Amino acid sequence: MDDRRKNKRLPMKLELKITSLFRQDNDFIPELNEQIDVINISKTGLGFMCKHELPLDFYFDANIKLSGEKHFFCVLKIVRVEKTEEAYFVGCEFVGLADVLSKSVDLYEEEIKND
Repeated sequence: MDDRRKNKRLPMKLELKITSLFRQDNDFIPELNEQIDVINISKTGLGFMCKHELPLDFYFDANIKLSGEKHFFCVLKIVRVEKTEEAYFVGCEFVGLADVLSKSVDLYEEEIKND
């Protein structure tokens, strides 16, 4: 399998909860309440594991806590879903992530290098 990643993936342990999904054509999936375990993050997106298959091309809001008090709010688009033995791996892209927020990911990379 070719690695088509634009940016380096950084390991991350983070739990998020997706409460709803939406699409630009006003499709909306409310009360989802899907617990997810984030595995990695990059400047362009993140990857996570979850118990249920999520639909492609839907969006959700997230609060990403990088370390300590550092966090940012963002919108993520589901671009890839792969079934594993016990769960689903989901790949997401940040939507409209400002340069200042992508610099937060750079700072996070520096922190984990120094640990």
